[in-house]
Amino acid sequence: MEKIVNLHIEKLPEGVYLATSDNLQGLVAQGRTIAETLEIARDVAKKLIESQDGQLADLVTLSDSFDYPLVVGV
Repeated sequence: MEKIVNLHIEKLPEGVYLATSDNLQGLVAQGRTIAETLEIARDVAKKLIESQDGQLADLVTLSDSFDYPLVVGV
């Protein structure tokens, strides 16, 4: 089963990216690139969800249709 975790990503003055989540308490991930930050955030989210035995009411189960913000550098 897949869950949707909303992330907030910001670039810090130190030049690294920080990911946090309002709907998955405790999720904090930092990386040198956005891709690295997302990869770390995915691992952290999985561990947090597993540790709470899937009892997270705020997380939406992934369905056949969903919106995804595609970030394109130009």
